[in-house]
Amino acid sequence: MPEDLKAGAQEVLDELFRIKLLPFKLTAHRIDSVGLEEYIVRFNDNRLRSVDVSWQEEEKFKDVFRAAILERIKRMEALR
Repeated sequence: MPEDLKAGAQEVLDELFRIKLLPFKLTAHRIDSVGLEEYIVRFNDNRLRSVDVSWQEEEKFKDVFRAAILERIKRMEALR
């Protein structure tokens, strides 16, 4: 399952970069389960190392991840 989640996360990242909602290209390096319904999507990038995702199996992972990454980018931009 983590490889399926990783592929879905990468699709979201590529789409957000393509439509310019992501200010830089990211690659989903790995996804770690850190508890019940809690995941960390890790990147190989110094600007953004990871994003925490709370996901329940009845939800679409890509939708939950999209919301999490957009919220994280929004917070990063607010700090600039």
